[in-house]
Amino acid sequence: MELRHLRYFTAVAEELHFGRAAARLHIAQPPLSQQIRRLEEELGVQLFERTRRRVQLTHAGQTFLEEARRTLAQAEQAVCVARQAAQGEVGQLAIGFVDSAVYQALPPTLRLFRERFPRVELVLRELGPAVQFQLLREGQLHAGFVRSRVDDPALAQIRLFEEPLMAALPSRHPGAGRESVCLQDLAKDPFVIFPRALGAGFYDQIVSLCGQAGFSPHVVQEANEMQTIVSLVAAGIGVAIVPASISNLRMKGVSYVHIRKPLARTAMTVAWRRDDPSPALKAFLQIVHRLSRGTDRLASPRKVRR
Repeated sequence: MELRHLRYFTAVAEELHFGRAAARLHIAQPPLSQQIRRLEEELGVQLFERTRRRVQLTHAGQTFLEEARRTLAQAEQAVCVARQAAQGEVGQLAIGFVDSAVYQALPPTLRLFRERFPRVELVLRELGPAVQFQLLREGQLHAGFVRSRVDDPALAQIRLFEEPLMAALPSRHPGAGRESVCLQDLAKDPFVIFPRALGAGFYDQIVSLCGQAGFSPHVVQEANEMQTIVSLVAAGIGVAIVPASISNLRMKGVSYVHIRKPLARTAMTVAWRRDDPSPALKAFLQIVHRLSRGTDRLASPRKVRR
């Protein structure tokens, strides 16, 4: 039995006339009659009572009509879902992100994607860059928000936006009331820093900046999350260098101050595996490209506390 047989039967059952059903199906009447007879033979039941004047459904035919309609509707739904999946409109998308992405990059990107593709299930995982790169290679992630450069030819990367680096200072620090500071002004301060094992790119950038300012940072504490780093700064444990978007994290006892020398910026990028065939990923990257080109704006950091 084929779906066309169900369509033939349904047309005859709804028209109760072979001629009208044949016209509706755009086929000749004799082949339609033959197909209905073969269907009855295959089922082993009579679906229609036929006379010269009328065609009526048997009790078996009425029952079969309900199931035929249900089957045809399910088939149409399957076709619709398959087409949506091919266009990235349904399915699942696994996204990794570093914790600093939640302060500017992640919310608008996910919001725009959700508005356009509401039926795609998002699986979000907060992970360090090294772990994200590994899971991308293994196919366990479709995309990742990172601040580290991609050196793997199997992975692609697009810059979502750039932002300046700022100094996060305890409120009692001498530089907390200033408009800006030179990094050299912090040479004697203890530093709270992100571990190199979790983000070599960002860690190396901070150490390199301090080197340009003529000193090596005295690291007294490492922390895996930006929120923890800022909390430790508020507790007076040390100072930290953070992306400007972290100033969206409002915390008593912390002052965010611009660094005027050396000037430095950090980029938030989205990485993915080049040969990933996922239509949902393709749809997601369309949103990322729009944001990277400024078609849709990312939220700017709030005015910092001084």
